[in-house]
Amino acid sequence: MDIIFLHGLEVECVIGVWEWERRITQKIVIDLDMGWDITKAASSDDLNDTLSYKDVAKRVSAHVQNVKANLVERLAEDIANILLGEFGCQWCRVRVNKPGAVTGSKDVGVVVERGEC
Repeated sequence: MDIIFLHGLEVECVIGVWEWERRITQKIVIDLDMGWDITKAASSDDLNDTLSYKDVAKRVSAHVQNVKANLVERLAEDIANILLGEFGCQWCRVRVNKPGAVTGSKDVGVVVERGEC
């Protein structure tokens, strides 16, 4: 399967379970790997024949900012559902990183894979 990827998408959002976290925005970083057959686009060289990572980035960013989730697990699952349901990806790997969430660690987060490989 071909993979279109979008890595390092930074989004400022409300995320967290603690009261102080609900009053601020924090940066999360999202990495997306999306299963997509690129054969038609490779042949036609036409944007209309492929998955637009710009459209994906806009949709995912808007969702993350609007949902104000408690957990990164929620965001990862939501994003996977958007990629499969709205964009028609065959498979996806979604990594949601919450840098600085744990003292002494550079990064924490979750990775989910959904769909058929």
